[in-house]
Amino acid sequence: MRAVVIGAGIVGASIGYHLAARGADVTLIDKNKPGSGASSHSFAWINAGPKSPFEYHDLNRRSLEMWERFAQKLNTDVGLRWGGKVSWEAETHRAEELRQRTKLLQDWGYPIREISSDSLCAMVPGLDPGPVSVAEYSEIEGHVEPPRVVGACVQNVSDLGGTVLINTEVLSFGRDTQGKVNKVVTANGDLECDVVVIAAGVDSSRLAEMIGADVPQQESPGVVVRTDARPALLSNVPVVYMPPINQRERQVHIRQLMDGSFMIGEGSQESMGLDDSPQHATELLGRATHDFPELAGTEAIAEPVGYRPMPLDSYPVIGWTQESSNVYISLTHSGVTLAPLIGQVASMEILDRADLVFMSSYRPNRKFILTVHDH
Repeated sequence: MRAVVIGAGIVGASIGYHLAARGADVTLIDKNKPGSGASSHSFAWINAGPKSPFEYHDLNRRSLEMWERFAQKLNTDVGLRWGGKVSWEAETHRAEELRQRTKLLQDWGYPIREISSDSLCAMVPGLDPGPVSVAEYSEIEGHVEPPRVVGACVQNVSDLGGTVLINTEVLSFGRDTQGKVNKVVTANGDLECDVVVIAAGVDSSRLAEMIGADVPQQESPGVVVRTDARPALLSNVPVVYMPPINQRERQVHIRQLMDGSFMIGEGSQESMGLDDSPQHATELLGRATHDFPELAGTEAIAEPVGYRPMPLDSYPVIGWTQESSNVYISLTHSGVTLAPLIGQVASMEILDRADLVFMSSYRPNRKFILTVHDH
């Protein structure tokens, strides 16, 4: 089967890898470089804790539990680090919200528990959280480095006989008399195909529109800040979420990369972050340093705003389009957490023509209603 996968971010690269590993003739294309879109701006926290309702939480947990084997199959160090995530609240009403969320997740069987302020500080040496009304530890969460994952997937596609085309923009699609797409027209030439996978992040809606499919998105810009390298400081718990310093500020969260640099994010995952100025980067570092003084003296490095894919109703769009029966689409937020599962699901549904019941809520032909959730 000749499969053209459009988009070489972490989701598209995972799909390309899973298809190639099962013998498909894969051409993986990207209009820029692999992993240069939303994947390069992701905080890359692997989690299921913030996800609701239960069905969506469970989808993310399934994928979280697939990450270890997925990373092993890629046969290189992709920066996968476990150890969990801690967060805490000082303000009373936010503390009560955290307690309620912790209780709900416990009812769902998720490994999360309340911890004392002393335990919090013991888990993250160097942390100075100030007053703590409540704290929690989510023990099965972790993080990964998307550029390494994408690079490993791309290399595997190539090693398995596939083709990887960079700086290749899709212009249109050719269709046969039955309405199936049989050709992907690019700026660098035509690609004949049996199946097309659209997994191009924020560009997916525009590409789907070329075949008459309506896959709406909401705008989801986000800002992350990097720092210069430091010694290993988060060796126990790799992800730390810090509460707002005051009512005007958002929460900040930190993790440390393999090269020793820190990544600092701001707000929840639906927050609209547009300020990518050096001044704002310095402010975010200052807020992180407020609770984690070990960052003092670190240089903040501003990153450009990243535009994250976000379906209109906030939930994944995965499956065959009605407008062309051989075009498969994968559009999702939380692409880092979901990449292993989506890759496997897509390979089963494309190569085996399986219809996986647990994915039925996420099909492209559903009615989209604007919804904002903390994903």
